[in-house]
Amino acid sequence: WWAFQPLAKVTIPTCTSPNPVTAFVLSRAAEKKLTLAAPADAATLVRRAYLTMHGVPPTPEQIAAFEKDFSANPQSAMARLADELLASPRYGERWARHWLDVARFAESSGFEHDYDREGAFHFRDFVIRALNDDMPYDQFVRWQLAGDEFAPGDSLALMATGFLGAGVFPTQITANEVERTRYDAMDDMLSTTSAAFLGLTVGCARCHDHKYDPIPTRDYYRMLSTFTTTTRSVIDLDIHPEQNAPKLREWTAKREPLAAELARHEKGLRRKFDGWLATGAEMPKGATWSVLALSETKSQAGATFTRLDDGSYLAGGTNGGQDTYTFTAGTPLRRITGLRLDALAHPSMHKGGPGRADNGNFALSKIRVFAKATGGGAEKEVKLAKAVADFEQNKASLSIASSLDDNPKTGWAVDPQFGKDHSAVFTFAAPVDFEGGAVLRVVLEFAVNKQHSIGRPRLSVIADAEPRLNAESLPGPVAAAFDVLRKKGALDDKQRGALFDWWKRRDTGWRGLDAKLAAHDTMKPANTTKVLVCAEGYKPLVMHSQGANFFEETFVLKRGNTELKDGVAAQSFLQVLMPSADAENQWAWKPPQGAQFSGRRHSLANWITDTERGAGALAARVIVNRVWQHHFGRGLVATPNDFGRTGAMPSNPELLDWLAGELIRSGWKLKPLHKLIMMSAAWQQGSARDAAKEAADPANDTFTRRVPQRLEGEAIRDSMLAVSGLIDTTMFGPGTKDERSRRRSIYFTVKRSQLIGSMVAFDQPEPLASQGARPTTTVTPQALMLMNGAQVREWAEAFASRLENVSGDDERIAQAYRIAISRMPRVEETAAARAFIAAQTASYTAEGKPNAAHLALADFAQVIFGLNDFAYLE
Repeated sequence: WWAFQPLAKVTIPTCTSPNPVTAFVLSRAAEKKLTLAAPADAATLVRRAYLTMHGVPPTPEQIAAFEKDFSANPQSAMARLADELLASPRYGERWARHWLDVARFAESSGFEHDYDREGAFHFRDFVIRALNDDMPYDQFVRWQLAGDEFAPGDSLALMATGFLGAGVFPTQITANEVERTRYDAMDDMLSTTSAAFLGLTVGCARCHDHKYDPIPTRDYYRMLSTFTTTTRSVIDLDIHPEQNAPKLREWTAKREPLAAELARHEKGLRRKFDGWLATGAEMPKGATWSVLALSETKSQAGATFTRLDDGSYLAGGTNGGQDTYTFTAGTPLRRITGLRLDALAHPSMHKGGPGRADNGNFALSKIRVFAKATGGGAEKEVKLAKAVADFEQNKASLSIASSLDDNPKTGWAVDPQFGKDHSAVFTFAAPVDFEGGAVLRVVLEFAVNKQHSIGRPRLSVIADAEPRLNAESLPGPVAAAFDVLRKKGALDDKQRGALFDWWKRRDTGWRGLDAKLAAHDTMKPANTTKVLVCAEGYKPLVMHSQGANFFEETFVLKRGNTELKDGVAAQSFLQVLMPSADAENQWAWKPPQGAQFSGRRHSLANWITDTERGAGALAARVIVNRVWQHHFGRGLVATPNDFGRTGAMPSNPELLDWLAGELIRSGWKLKPLHKLIMMSAAWQQGSARDAAKEAADPANDTFTRRVPQRLEGEAIRDSMLAVSGLIDTTMFGPGTKDERSRRRSIYFTVKRSQLIGSMVAFDQPEPLASQGARPTTTVTPQALMLMNGAQVREWAEAFASRLENVSGDDERIAQAYRIAISRMPRVEETAAARAFIAAQTASYTAEGKPNAAHLALADFAQVIFGLNDFAYLE
């Protein structure tokens, strides 16, 4: 099959034109005895160039300057124009939208709840930046698949991985749906990867060998295993390190003396600690609490938890209106009689906490504890017999006892004792006792008031003793160290260090210096922002799931059924695009020791971009076809996401392979490819109709005529904003769902259940799967939006205000055409417009409108917005 072959060594056909694209087009046209259409005039070319490359029309001044240059030297003028357009940041904004369709980009999860995805917009910003910087396309591919593995220290590379995580994903997953849902998620990653980069429908092989292409089911699952441990995560990234560096240096300079003072004091304490050990090391009296090291932390609202060295967990990120924390921990202890919950203060919270509310409070409405044996078995809820606390806000509705009832509007709170630590102890009705230890799951519900969750919780358990508030709480390593001392043994370095870290906290001076340093740390410049990545080793973005976020192995499934496993799938790729069935080792990449990622996505990217032995030739064909498609309205392969047997054959295979080879030879740079196409006679043709040519080549496979293209909704809207003078060119950052926004349309937030109406009316696809090409419809809502849309009217009013700076109706009409349509009006158009403006002015005057002339001119401006000339690219 042609798509699986190496790139052909193509010779440029002999031609009078120095442009290879022209030569290939003419050679194919000659086979049908066709020739190119006459060249377009300068005004048409400059408008075509601006709308194609920027998505907005040129200004009259830009048209005049180009026409002057073009009259002197057409090719030189075109070359300068192409360079100017490609150097502008508007280029990235225009062409990024094409790729976002391919990447099925959206900023919400889809399905019935369609939760927003924090930080998802950064992928859109990555695409814009990458295109504007002319990032080599092979790097563009690698970073979207494995930016965290190729450049783990580069924030842009991490932003790029949003490609894998942009698909739909359910947020309510029951226990029996977890495994199937995980395979669905990996399938979305694989299907989008194969369609976007390879133009292949690999996903069809999930349940059976592909019916048309040489893709066995086993190839599918071996390739699917690439994403075994890949998950969505929201992480903190400094995306502007060069801007934030001065503030960070200043903050660091002030921190250094505080840290040095604490270190000096701590050094002095070590001598005292040695003396304390030498004199017998006063042991804690009675039973002690053992601090739990949590194996899993979840927040229903999306908070994050950072473990501190005292075994507590500092909450950060989202502070939901209501929240539920779920903490899981294992313990070797037997006969566990109670649980202790410490709500600890921290300078990062309002008034020092210990709650996340604006006044420093929290309100625990319910606590539940579940237990099961370490080795497995059924989990059972632990009955809590009683609860006591060191302080409670009142004895009625905000007491510790209220955290045991079923009323969500009562619970434990501590107002006004803010900025200090608080503790509560819960006694079990019966001891939790499993031979090999227990796994505890503690659920803390916060529903009494909004944003009243605990900011720094710590959990401890006690065994074989009555749970008491005044019993000392010891981290596990400290308890182990004391146990060694009781037995007159010698501490090893690890035990000694753990014991010192616990002991130093008893020193008033140390606590004061540590508090000063912690307070300064809270003032660290806010250099980071939340970014959605799809990678490995980061804390997964937790859904409402009754199971794991991923599994450690991927299996081959018979008929796609998770109940019919047929062995573990070891990573490999498509045999049809490998020199031998076991050749995957030549692309395999082993990460450095201690890395948090597997290297599998790095290996996949190596294979996809390998032009000699891997899939690189096909990847190059696919992207040059996409570029051609958006210049001509149709690709050399008319099915951009399907280069398989159910797709279209290339209309000019020699040109396709030559362009793919040229892309590779030029270092995978896309900007030279754009310029090469724009400089060709094929791109510069006029669009005059030719009945004979249309009959001989109805589909325009030879590209020997220019077929007008309807602009996408984004370009139509952006053009209206541009000609009205209202466009806001602010780049990057969070988007909006407000259609009144004056920013470019690429900055609309893409929420799957609330797509922007004006964009949908003009055929923006639903972002559920990769979209290689948009349909073009002509339907009533489009006309109604242009005639009746509130924003369209606002832009028409602003356009009219621009036109009022010109004297005389005919001059205003001419200026309107020049600004909006890039040409002068024809005589009959001027006459019709003049009559229309007069009639509207008379009508408004008769109605007693004081601004009749302005309203009439705004009506005319709105008519201009509704013309085919405005919405079509000639």
